[in-house]
This record gives sequence, C-alpha cells and structure tokens, in this order.
Amino acid sequence: MDRRAFLSTMTAATVLGKRLSWAVENHSIPKVGVQLYTVRDLMKTDFEGTLQKVAAVGYREVEFAGYFDRTAQQVKAVLAKSGMVSPSAHFDYSYLGDKWPGVLEGAKVVGHEYIVCPSVDENLRKTLDGWKQVAATLNRAGETAKKAGIQFAYHNHWWEFGPIEGKVPYDLLLKETDAALVKMEMDLYWAVKAGADPKAYFDENPGRFPMVHVKGRAKDGSMTEVAADNAIDWKRLFSDEKAGIRHYFVEHDQPKSPLESIRASYEYLAELRF
Repeated sequence: MDRRAFLSTMTAATVLGKRLSWAVENHSIPKVGVQLYTVRDLMKTDFEGTLQKVAAVGYREVEFAGYFDRTAQQVKAVLAKSGMVSPSAHFDYSYLGDKWPGVLEGAKVVGHEYIVCPSVDENLRKTLDGWKQVAATLNRAGETAKKAGIQFAYHNHWWEFGPIEGKVPYDLLLKETDAALVKMEMDLYWAVKAGADPKAYFDENPGRFPMVHVKGRAKDGSMTEVAADNAIDWKRLFSDEKAGIRHYFVEHDQPKSPLESIRASYEYLAELRF
C-alpha cells in the first residue's frame, strides 16, 4: 500500500471511529414515559387536569394503572387532547379470566400496544406449583392477546426473585412462558433490591424486555427520584441493546410530591446519554 492509500484508509477509519464514538456518547432515550400510578391520587380527583400537567412536564408516553371509572373512548379523547399516547396499561391478575376479552377490546380503542399483568395473588406466590399455574395463565392470556393484535407482558416486584424450593420464580416464568406471547416489563428498582442483575437477564433473554420501569434507588436502598447519584448504573443497563427496550416508564410508588417527583426524573432521563 502506498503512502497516499495508507493515509486515505487511516483518515476514513478515524472519521468512522469518531462517528461511532459520537453515536455512543449521544445515545439517549427517544421518549421518556411515566407510569401513572405515581400520580394516582391526583388522577382520582382531577383525571384530565392531571394528564395535562403530566404532558406539561414533557412526557409524551404514559402507562395507565386503571382508567378511574372512565371508558376507553373517554381515555382516548383525553389523551388526544393532552398530546400524549399510551403504549401500555396495567391490569392485574384478576382480569385474565372472563374480563380479559373486554380488556383487550378497550386496549384497542385507547391504542395500547401492550397490556401488562403487574402482580399475582399472594397465595399463588407461595409454591412452585402456584408459579407454574401463573405461567400457564400468562400463556393463555398472551395467546388471546396476540389474536387481538396486543402484546401481553408481565411486571415484576421483588418476590419473584426469592428462591422457592431451590428455584427462582422469575426464572421459572421466563422458562415456562412463550417468549412470543409473554414479554417482560422489568421493574429495575425491585429487581436490584431483590439482589438480581437486570443486565444478566437482558443478556440471557435477548428481546424479551420491551419495557422497563425506571425508579431511583438511593444509597440506603430506598426508592427515590431517578438521578445521577442513584445506586443503579443507568448507563450500564440502558446501553445493553440485547434487552430490546422500547419504552422507559418513570415510576415512584410513594412520592412526597408526585408532580415534582416525575419532573425531577424526567429532567435527568431526558438529558441522559449512554
């Protein structure tokens, strides 16, 4: 290779390297979302006004945890007025039986892409047989949802990671549910609090985690707003493309000031680069 060709090659490699470096350093969350459970008390008294305040913070995606006695059509109308969309909603385990077709019908009206089961009955969590029953129910719900054009998913707390008879229930769910029918919405705070490593799950189950709940974890382990000083390495988790994360929902279970809480978390995540 002559000098001119060598320099040309090196220049191209340098430019490419800089572009790749720029892409990595500027990788960000396209749309920061919020789980509306965080502002549930406000929504009980002012449904539409609260959604408008959420939109004013900057959020464009919300995940519902109940419609507060509104119909699917009413929810759709309020979302349109506020300029937001709702790719996902939570409906607990009790809805996965006779109520399930109605839930899916409403989801299509609102425009949900996902319906998530956020928890299961405590009595089912006590034994492996109970968890196997849960897995079977999730598969059935996921199959029905798929036929309706909706993706079903499951959301964890801490209890899925506590071993029962030498086995971890969360691992059992991943193994015994169909990956195409049952995706996972990992609550990163609860997983870390339980001693699990979300990244290890992302790597071992690529594409299984289209959604995550993003909650701040203080150094003492308590729940707080999402921030740079959290005891969770957000850059490490969000830079793992194997997870397949498409939606990031901020949440705080018991915020002192709900609107200030979601504002602080939004401001950090909107500027985060990883």
